[in-house]
Amino acid sequence: MKRHLVSALTLSLIAGLAGAADNTKSVAPASAKVAPKTLASGIAVEYIDPAVRVQDDLFAHLNGKWLATTEIPADKSSWGSFAKLRDDIQPQLRAIIENAAANPSAGADAQRIGDLYASFMDEARLEQLGLSPLKGEMDKIAAFSDKSQLPALIAHLGEIGVSAPFGFGIHQDNKDSTKYVVDLGQDGLGLPDRDYYLKADDAKLADALAKYEQHIAKMLALAGDANSAATAKQIVAFETELAKLQWTKVELRDPVKAYNKVDIAKLAEVAPGYDWNAYLSAAGIAGKVNYVIVGQPSYLKGMTALLAATPVDTLKSYFQWQLLRAGAPYLSKAFVDENFAFYGTVLSGVTEMRPRWKRAVSTTEGALGESVGKLYVEKYFPAERKARMEVLVKNLLAAYKTSIDKLDWMSPTTKKQAQAKLAKFTTKIGYPNHWRDYSKLVIAKDDLVGNMLRSRQFEYNKELNKLGKPIDRDEWGMTPQTVNAYYNPEMNEIVFPASILQAPFFNADADDAVNYGAIGGVIGHEISHGFDDQGAQYDGDGNLRDWWTAADHKNFAAKTKMLVEQYNQFSPLPGYNVNGELTLGENIADNSGVAIAYKAYKLSLKGKKAPVIDGLTGDQRFYMGFAQVWRMKMREAQQIVQIKTDPHSPGKFRANGTMRNQPGFYDAFDVKPGDKMYLAPKDRVIMW
Repeated sequence: MKRHLVSALTLSLIAGLAGAADNTKSVAPASAKVAPKTLASGIAVEYIDPAVRVQDDLFAHLNGKWLATTEIPADKSSWGSFAKLRDDIQPQLRAIIENAAANPSAGADAQRIGDLYASFMDEARLEQLGLSPLKGEMDKIAAFSDKSQLPALIAHLGEIGVSAPFGFGIHQDNKDSTKYVVDLGQDGLGLPDRDYYLKADDAKLADALAKYEQHIAKMLALAGDANSAATAKQIVAFETELAKLQWTKVELRDPVKAYNKVDIAKLAEVAPGYDWNAYLSAAGIAGKVNYVIVGQPSYLKGMTALLAATPVDTLKSYFQWQLLRAGAPYLSKAFVDENFAFYGTVLSGVTEMRPRWKRAVSTTEGALGESVGKLYVEKYFPAERKARMEVLVKNLLAAYKTSIDKLDWMSPTTKKQAQAKLAKFTTKIGYPNHWRDYSKLVIAKDDLVGNMLRSRQFEYNKELNKLGKPIDRDEWGMTPQTVNAYYNPEMNEIVFPASILQAPFFNADADDAVNYGAIGGVIGHEISHGFDDQGAQYDGDGNLRDWWTAADHKNFAAKTKMLVEQYNQFSPLPGYNVNGELTLGENIADNSGVAIAYKAYKLSLKGKKAPVIDGLTGDQRFYMGFAQVWRMKMREAQQIVQIKTDPHSPGKFRANGTMRNQPGFYDAFDVKPGDKMYLAPKDRVIMW
């Protein structure tokens, strides 16, 4: 019964979404015969390069002509399916925001949206103000003269969103998901990763570090530092020492090692030489918790020793730099341009700054995301589409339920626990059930920097006020207009914002196959995060708990090791390989998500043969549907940042690396030994 239920509901969803996308469709008389709608393949066949065999390189075959003819826009570090959809949404958001600005009588939310946008767009006023909007904060740092003041200063900087050597976050306790907890962790670098400071044998990273020092000097000179070159050298030396202490991105992926529960009274034993009581009091944490979670104990211990050994003047310069770095996008042109010259051009390879209106939209979204999102979904996301998307997610969950019982590498004991976890998944689609209240956030039409500082304090207080209160299970970690999706292991929830339900993820005019490969693959991907190498360490209630047998751990480790080794071989740039350990969770999710979506697609056919469209079979369109989502090009500098910091593999390898492990892909395209996409059956990683 379950198998047929999955099939029927999924088919009705696809048809319903196709209708929901056309709000002007007329209703035919009951007696009229309506010709069935001819559905497209949904595959951008115009980009296919017939000179590249799909059996050798699916990504290049499917996207070859696009890769050969498409230029990355001058204001982008990368371009592809995701980036284009995000860019397409910008004019919609601009219209919403500018309409709010033009109609303040529409209410307080519209007033805030319009005033914040106007404060960013008033470039002439910002030019007159120069650095003065940051003067009050610069003076606070300038007054720092004794290390006894350090805890209060770091607490204040955290409140206004300025980076310091450590920071805190508030989230569910990983071992008691009914409570909010404070987590202390490493921070404080101005470059994307510790490798930029420490890999002296990498010419590109070494060049970025040298230019970073020059950038700091230029920014400090603009702020009036007559000895900016010497100051910049001291700051880079200090950040380099921090980098030496920091855990790697791979080490940070281990939730067990990162869970170190420490009583407040014993913090000084973990990281001596720092007045933790003064910090916790200044940060507003004291009295609200009796323990914290220390994410990286060795770092925290080394950091407090480094702070003790570093001269006050160096620390003062470092904090002034971090304040400038945080505030630069909201100051006069000289600061904006220099900030872009480094973070945009040097680090990301971008040659042209985004138009001011796009930056204003991003800033408004960042501060008032759900206020903007509420207006967005009213205009662009019909309620019925949310309901139908929820049905599709349920169908993918049902496919997982069936698959768990058929796994040959998981024991009955662990399968029972896996089913229990799956049954507790929460799904969030489109937009929140309850919108955020921004009424206490003060926005002034003529005070951009003040608006940003108050916005950060508003967010800070929102987080702080969670302590001691019940878990807010309605909270969202993304806005509705975000083109993305996520899984949260602490909530055991999958979340799909409204904006992702558009082509190429969902195409209302296309045949089912491409949609199962695209949005179905995305849904399957997020569900499978609950069972990847990180998510599988949490149970259905969001607690970090080992619910696997020893034998299952061994079987799972063997499969994931094979996946790590596969991705370690991929090289998007000469001298730079994908980090299979860093990207493991996302690679597992791609592998598993496609496998489950394919099963759901086959069930939807109810034994019937899929039509051939554009010369492609249903199975071919399914796999191409997933692969074309990852169509992209990236500038070299940004590609290095991705390799060093991003848990996702580059698009080409998300497509090709995933397909090499899918048995159905081999059948769909007749992939044989000798083809470059071919892996021997014993070398394929089949998770689900």
